[in-house]
Amino acid sequence: MSTIELYELTGCPFCAKVRQKLEDLGLEYESHEVPASKRAREEVKEISGQTGVPVLVDEDHGIEGMPESDDIVEYLEETYGSGA
Repeated sequence: MSTIELYELTGCPFCAKVRQKLEDLGLEYESHEVPASKRAREEVKEISGQTGVPVLVDEDHGIEGMPESDDIVEYLEETYGSGA
């Protein structure tokens, strides 16, 4: 089972950017579709402290709720890509 989880929203360009990086790196991950309403994103808020998406969880590396697509892409590249 994958230890990488992505909390995302269909149609979100920032989420798509992170999904593309995960696919480019050949990483398996579990996707969690979040509600469109930010008020209903209680699980995301518990994990990351905010309601925006995407949010990445990577248990193997101690990432418990990383927000912001640019930060996530950079993290993935440094941890699993050519920066590793």
